[in-house]
Formats: sequence, structure tokens, C-alpha cells
Amino acid sequence: MNKFHGTGVALVTPFNADGTVDYDGLNRLINHLIDGKVEYLVSLGTTGEASTLNKEEKKKIWEFTAEVNNGRLPLVAGIGGNDTAEVINSIKIFETNGYDAILSASPYYNKPTQEGIYQHYKAISESSQLPVLLYNVPGRTASNVSPETTCRLAADCKNIIGTKEASGSFDQFNQIMRDKPADFLLISGDDPVAMPMISLGAVGVISVIGNALPKQLSDMIRLSLKGDYTAALPKHLDLIEFTRMMFAEGNPAGVKAALKQLGVCDDYVRLPLVGVSDGLRKAITAETTRITA
Repeated sequence: MNKFHGTGVALVTPFNADGTVDYDGLNRLINHLIDGKVEYLVSLGTTGEASTLNKEEKKKIWEFTAEVNNGRLPLVAGIGGNDTAEVINSIKIFETNGYDAILSASPYYNKPTQEGIYQHYKAISESSQLPVLLYNVPGRTASNVSPETTCRLAADCKNIIGTKEASGSFDQFNQIMRDKPADFLLISGDDPVAMPMISLGAVGVISVIGNALPKQLSDMIRLSLKGDYTAALPKHLDLIEFTRMMFAEGNPAGVKAALKQLGVCDDYVRLPLVGVSDGLRKAITAETTRITA
């Protein structure tokens, strides 16, 4: 599973002023990331505003992304939800051509027990032709996937190959690293802690800020994976303020503002999300200019 080592980027979905999907912008974004030397792409995760896209839009975006990528990088499709049967149906009808794995966020809102989470993912695993990455993001789902459940799934379901961990808990990261099978991938789901997670044994990050700064981020991640933390640390510290700005008024509004400054795509988002405030936009413009100068 070395194809998922390094920097993965959770692609934003560019929109036009009328709210339609901006495929020209998505084309530029994909090539921007490939030129920036990231290791793989994630289509329609949380950062892609998947919750506000209908089934037809999702299908077209997945097909378009695979076509533009044209096999240059591994591709992951975000397919999750809080209705297990619907997630399974979405996976069964998903056109897998050009894709290497599924990333599936744990069920939100229902607040299932750990046994419910286990059975949810076990059913997904049994239905998927592609390898599956778990995605634990309790700040969004209001439900944590415990280390015990993660490692139980890793042991019992051979096509569950890793987890994108965005719990923010180093106690949880430690337990997963201690108890997981040797080939099970721990991937950081939070940009600010990617480097320290790699020091524990994580194999990389699925990033938001990488949309805008693919080279800067992936350079730091590669140095960290080599164990050269002396060289990686200044690069990590240089991204702290930019990263803080990206999440100050919500994701992906922040990173879309940076992408607009870079000329990759516009910064429109779909309600209930709104764009960043004028003050934050000015700060993002200044920081983006500084880093990319």
C-alpha cells in the first residue's frame, strides 16, 4: 500500500458563480496538485463539499477526475454516510475505473455504539471491490471510532487497509500504532499534526492545505517520512499560520480563498457554507503570497 504513503490531498470542488460545478477549475486544480508532486488525490471528501452535491454531480466529478488524472496518481473516492444500506448501494454502483480505494467517514448524527460502527464498516468492507480507508473525524460526526474498534476492523477485514485519523488525540494515535496489524496504515487527517504523527509511525496525511500549497506541504511530509526532522521542522513551522487561516472560518472556504489568489479556481462555496470575511481574505492573500513568493 505504498501508493498511500506521503501526501494525499482532499480535493475541493470548484464552483461557478451560479453554483454549478466548475470543471475547468477542477482540471486546473488536479494539474496544480500533480505538478506540486503530491502522492495521491481524494475526490469528494468533506473538503469537496460532497454533502451538497447530488448523485449525478458526484458521478460526473468522479469520472472527470479520473479522466484528467489519467492514471498519473492513485485516486481515492470519498463514499460515506449515516445510512449503511445507502452507503453500500453507492459503493456497489460506483464506477471503479481509475480508482484505487474508498475513503468512508464514520456515521454521523446517529451516534452509533462501537459495535454499530464495527458492523457498519464490516458491511462496507464486504461490499467493496476496492480497498477501504476508515475516516474518523469526531469533530464532525459527534462519534469517535475508538482505537479498539479501529484495530478490530483492521484485524477482521482484510480490505480495510488504513484509517484517516482526525480525532486530534495522541493517546488514540499511540494505541492504534501499538495494537494495529503491521501493514495497516495510520494516516493523519489533520494538517497541523501530520509531522508529529509521522514521528509515531503514521505514513502521511490526507490534506486540506495541500490544495493550495502542494509542493511546500509534500516536501515537508517527505522529509518527515525520511526521518529528517531537522530539515522538516522549519517547513512545518512556516505553514502554521497559513494552516490556522485555512480553518479560521471553516473548510473549504479558507483554502478556496487561497486557490483564488493563486489563480487555480474561484472561491464560491454552496450554502450552508459561505465565503470567508474580507479581513480573513486579505490575511490569506498576504500569507499565500509570502509562502509562494
